[in-house]
Amino acid sequence: MTLLVNHPQLPEIRERLRQNIVLRRLKKRAFDELEGTLAIVEYRKGDVLLSQGAHEMEQYFVIDGILKRVVASPEGKEMILRFAKEDDMDTSYAAWKLRTPAPYSIRAVTKATVAKLPLPQWAAFLDQHPDLKEDFEYEVMFLMSEVMAHTITLHLLDAPGRVHRFVRKHADLAERVPKKELASYHRVV
Repeated sequence: MTLLVNHPQLPEIRERLRQNIVLRRLKKRAFDELEGTLAIVEYRKGDVLLSQGAHEMEQYFVIDGILKRVVASPEGKEMILRFAKEDDMDTSYAAWKLRTPAPYSIRAVTKATVAKLPLPQWAAFLDQHPDLKEDFEYEVMFLMSEVMAHTITLHLLDAPGRVHRFVRKHADLAERVPKKELASYHRVV
């Protein structure tokens, strides 16, 4: 783990972060302030970024690779809730705000490079930047509605219909996510 400000690929990573769904409208001065708090971490395929039930939570910005949000039953049965790719983010912000344990895990689907910081630090930064907070909270709500839509799709569409919907909505991921992960996401296995 290396702080962004000390990372040997600082210019490239900075450029990628400036394209992030949440950070792209952030003014330079605020972005420079945030840079000093971001840790850059390389994850291998299968690495766990967040464990379901954890109380220590972080904010993640995907620089490269693909992450998945997955929930497990007490019996160990898993369901993939969503994928996050470059220029996307993942978070357990709602659980953190509610002071509840993380309701899901976040794992690397492929080798991934991620910028992260603890949620208390991220929340303090958001409080100083109301426009960013509004954008971020909108994105959190959007992600929650996407997870809900996926869950409904699992119940209402047959397997080919679920796959067709995914390809239509996420064509860029359809070829990049391993087939085994896609089958699990669509509950085909």
